Amino acid sequence: MKNLTNYEDLEDDGYGSERFLVGKLGEMDESKKSLKSQQRRTAPNSSPNRLYPSFSYPSIIPISMASSSTSSIHKSFTYDVLLSFGGKDNRTNFIDHLYHALLDRNIRTYKDDEEINKGNRINDELMESIEASKYFIIVFSKNYASSSWCLDELVKIMDCHKTTKHTAYPVFYDVEPTKVRKQSREVGEAFARHEKEEAVGKWRKALKEAADLAGWELKNTAGGHEAKCIRQIVEKVSLELRSINVHIDKNLVGMEIRVNDILSSLETASDDVRMIGIKGIGGGGKTTLARAVFNKISYQFEGKSFVDKVREASNASSSGLKLLQSQILSNVLNNHGINVGSVSEGKNMMSWMIGGRKSLIVLDDVDHVEQLEALAGDPSWFKPGSIIIITTRDEHVLIAHGVKLIHNVNLLSEEEAIWLFSRHAFGKEIPIEGYEELSRQVVCYAAGLPLTIKVLGSFLCGKNKLEWKEALARLETIPLKETQKVLELSYTGLDDDYKEIFLDVATILKGWSKHSTIEALESCGFHPRIGLRVLEQKSLITIGNDECVGMHDHFEELGRNIVRRLHPDMPNKHSRLWDRKEIEDILANDMGTEATRCIRFYRGRLNQEIFMKGLRKMKELQFLDAEALELNQGINKLIPNFLDALAFLCCSWKFDEVSPYFPDALRYLRWNRYPFRSLPGTFQANNLVALQLDFSNIVQLWEGGERKVLNKLRFLQLSGPELRTFDLGLTPNLEKLTLGGHGDLVELCMPDECSKLRFLKLYGSKLTTLNLGLTPNLEELDLNIDLVELYMPLECSKLRSLEIRSSKLRTLDLGLIPNLEKLDLNSDLVELYMSVECSKLRSLKFTGSKLTTLDLGLTPNLEKLRLRGHGDLVELYMPAECLNLRSVKLYGSKLRTLDLRMTPILEKLDLNSDLVELYMPVECSNLRSLQLEGSNIRMLDLGLTPSLEKLDLNKCYNLGEIHVPNECLKLKDLKLSGSKLRTLDLGHAPNLEKLSLLSCDNLVELHTSQRCLNFKYIYLHSINLRTLDIGMTLNLNSLELTRCNYLEEFHMPCSSLNLTYLRVIESNLRTLDIGLTPYLNWLELINCHYLEEFHITDECQNLKYLVVHRSKLRTLDLGLTPNLRKLVFKECYNLVEIHAPIGYLENVFYIDLSGCFGFRSFVFHKKDNSSAKLSDSVEVRPLTELHFTLERCPFHPDKDLPKFESTCIHKEDLPSLTRSLEKLFSQGLCACTKLETILRSIPKAFVS
Repeated sequence: MKNLTNYEDLEDDGYGSERFLVGKLGEMDESKKSLKSQQRRTAPNSSPNRLYPSFSYPSIIPISMASSSTSSIHKSFTYDVLLSFGGKDNRTNFIDHLYHALLDRNIRTYKDDEEINKGNRINDELMESIEASKYFIIVFSKNYASSSWCLDELVKIMDCHKTTKHTAYPVFYDVEPTKVRKQSREVGEAFARHEKEEAVGKWRKALKEAADLAGWELKNTAGGHEAKCIRQIVEKVSLELRSINVHIDKNLVGMEIRVNDILSSLETASDDVRMIGIKGIGGGGKTTLARAVFNKISYQFEGKSFVDKVREASNASSSGLKLLQSQILSNVLNNHGINVGSVSEGKNMMSWMIGGRKSLIVLDDVDHVEQLEALAGDPSWFKPGSIIIITTRDEHVLIAHGVKLIHNVNLLSEEEAIWLFSRHAFGKEIPIEGYEELSRQVVCYAAGLPLTIKVLGSFLCGKNKLEWKEALARLETIPLKETQKVLELSYTGLDDDYKEIFLDVATILKGWSKHSTIEALESCGFHPRIGLRVLEQKSLITIGNDECVGMHDHFEELGRNIVRRLHPDMPNKHSRLWDRKEIEDILANDMGTEATRCIRFYRGRLNQEIFMKGLRKMKELQFLDAEALELNQGINKLIPNFLDALAFLCCSWKFDEVSPYFPDALRYLRWNRYPFRSLPGTFQANNLVALQLDFSNIVQLWEGGERKVLNKLRFLQLSGPELRTFDLGLTPNLEKLTLGGHGDLVELCMPDECSKLRFLKLYGSKLTTLNLGLTPNLEELDLNIDLVELYMPLECSKLRSLEIRSSKLRTLDLGLIPNLEKLDLNSDLVELYMSVECSKLRSLKFTGSKLTTLDLGLTPNLEKLRLRGHGDLVELYMPAECLNLRSVKLYGSKLRTLDLRMTPILEKLDLNSDLVELYMPVECSNLRSLQLEGSNIRMLDLGLTPSLEKLDLNKCYNLGEIHVPNECLKLKDLKLSGSKLRTLDLGHAPNLEKLSLLSCDNLVELHTSQRCLNFKYIYLHSINLRTLDIGMTLNLNSLELTRCNYLEEFHMPCSSLNLTYLRVIESNLRTLDIGLTPYLNWLELINCHYLEEFHITDECQNLKYLVVHRSKLRTLDLGLTPNLRKLVFKECYNLVEIHAPIGYLENVFYIDLSGCFGFRSFVFHKKDNSSAKLSDSVEVRPLTELHFTLERCPFHPDKDLPKFESTCIHKEDLPSLTRSLEKLFSQGLCACTKLETILRSIPKAFVS
């Protein structure tokens, strides 16, 4: 199912305006530009339909630009069409008929003998009319070329056609295109009279260009019938005009991208009848989207009908569906005299009357499949190419009718919501100053629902801030009536039990996992799986990818309002209680009643006595979900101050004074941090189905060791530090058991048979032996305990998942488990017995075993294999065929050979072992990731791996050969280290993004693709390349070359616009040209002992860190690096000059020129701002030196410092040393204790 973001729903939310500009005039969109570039000359005997490429939908308009996309063509052109023709041979027949046919379609058409005003110069006015027309229809006849007027007109037309604003179409009336193109036969005779004219050259060129265009040749169009040809021409122009003028109302935020998303799915089967469903919450934008799509593409169809409010119309009267059938027939056939006698008759009429027309039909707000059966019963009713769009709140309606394409309409993003709200509240795209935060609060309340946004925006328009705040405060207790009315339609159509489930989710269960929700609802007597599915299909709830039950805030608000509205001021009479303050008030004042069925009470501060006393009056309470204050998580977290401490002491549970009490009607009890040591003796628990006491103080189920049997209990979860033993004999019908909690559980008493047990999970206990006895229906077993002995049943035919972690098992006999799908073992296992074929095993994960041999021959359908920490494993036997195996991970084994030749759909292979031989499939078309870190393979043949994206060969020290297939078009990441490769050819991996080569000491040749446009990261370390050319890596982000000691020649791209990091350590480079690198941030050149020249093409505006160690550079121009913050030149013995314009070192906080003994001067440039040119340099030479001694830091006199001495340049007309030091300290991490270190690093010259 495809997701679409929403926008306002016109039909559902009452949007009054459905404004779409469908004009005749407008700018050519991108699709029309491409259309004109594809036009070709008319071929003899060609069908006119073949002259025009199929229309492609316009490019998506960004949301932020949606309001600017509604300009009409009338603003740009005076005329839609200009007719160009010559001679009397067709003026009064073909031209006249064409002219009036265009006018009849309301297409403004210019025809010179009708429009030129007498007394004006024909040429000037004609030229203006040509420029003022969007389309040109040039009707070539035998005598067309005899008129110099027509030829001048044609030259101007062709000049305009070459722009993107105009389009010309030729019509060859009584002459062939080739004769016009070559000016031969009768056209040549007509043209001959102009041979001496000065303009003959451009006339010939214009005739040839026009004849090469796509158009119509009358004798080969519609059998030569003029009327039919004219109809085709008019239809073509009409379609063109409509297609470029379907624009969307500026108030429909972000509509264009959503429409295109629908259209992209419709294009997949253009020759079929396509039905597409648009499903979503009421008021969420379904109708608006359907209307926008309808208006966008309706011009392409012979018949069309938009049927809105199907639900309302069909339910209004017994004749509702008949009227809708009549509407569709009348609209599609353009015949308003059609009457339908009955629904059955209407079906028959539709099936045989509209099948001859390609139709576009929208059925809006459908809620029953009977409506679809009556209005779009079968695809055979419609002509191929027809489209039926159905909007509904209920996905099941679409599924039941066989609709395959279903788009789920999501809600507005925050950005879109702000945009839409601001349009209605302020008449602009953003909130006005001072209302930003209030607007955000409104949008937060609306939670993306367009209906609410529009209603609140219109309501708050023109109101002051106090009124806004009051309105927001009111919404906290009183829901928005308009929204509730629309949303409640979905609720009222539910069956009674589904209504109850809806209310339970809205008040209690929202946010719970689907699994836990099902348990809770089952405990209360519902059929939750089908119930939740119905609610999801009706868009009342969502089940996310995390398998949690979600609900829109407004549906939550609706459900809670429904619960409250019978007794709005008497919460003690509500069926469900969820508000902590209301619950505390009811219990504290002993106002409980039998009306209450469900309670969710979290983090309450009532004491135990009040809480238990309040429950005594709730005789019919079925559901209790409570959580006590957490007492053992640290006093600082729980009691942050004295007042909280006082409240805590006053309201905390008094465990030893009051016994607990629970109503006997209770079906579901979940209490986190249950404070008591057992269930109360007064609690009969005859109806209890689910019991969950996590982090509790429970020691035993019943007080005093009573053996009270819980016959209806199906789900049990206990955890706590004091539980030592549990007897399953008390729960004969238990289906799910979870015990744990870092406690002292040492005994689990299981009866001879636990016939109903399906799920068993034990964790954090001291249990060492487990005998599962007879558990024939066990499906999942999860053990995370110090297990030493495990006795499995002889037959576990239903066991699907077995997980054993942190155990000390040494032997495991799986017995008869033919349906096992998942096996996860983490133990010191020495022996594993699999006695029968595990044909359904999909996932196998072993960690830390001591197995030496593993035979997987009985697992033919394995999909995922993971072996980790098997230090003794030397043999692995794979099945003869692993046709479903997708992922293999082997870490830390002693395997030397692995045969994967029969794994054709393998997607991921990760091996970290002593592997010597690896046998891959001849073709592995699905393999995306291959990692062989630490293996001993000598040769790797990748075979046919067209989908490979990641190849990791780190620490493959014996690897000497790699055979890369002809094409690795998807390879993006290659890591290679320690290999013996001498040559590496990456020419077949043009889309590589990351390359990491480390310690490949034998590598002397590296060949990359001629155009490595996707390269972003290159790291080469300790390789022996002498030459490296990465001249075509135009999108490189990071380049690091370390210990490339033999590198002498290095070619970078002329332009690296994305490069931010460049590091070269230990090379033999003499010259480095980094080209144009405007975004370079870090440049480091270390131990490049032979580097003499360093070239920067232009300013490196973003360079902040420049580090150079041990080079032969003599000069450096810092004028190309105006934003430096750190400058380091260490032991650059040949450095004699640094050029820096005054002010260019203002951001520098660290300078280190230690060891630059040949350094003589800084050179400053004075810049003439008026001319933007550099004037003569002012050079400061160390002719005059200032020696001084400081007893303490002049800027921090309160700090004691060692005495130090420094020698610096001093000249009065330049910034003094003192100011320089002050700037250095203030912008850096100044600490006086480091002053001595800093000054030691400053040589005999320092500049500000």
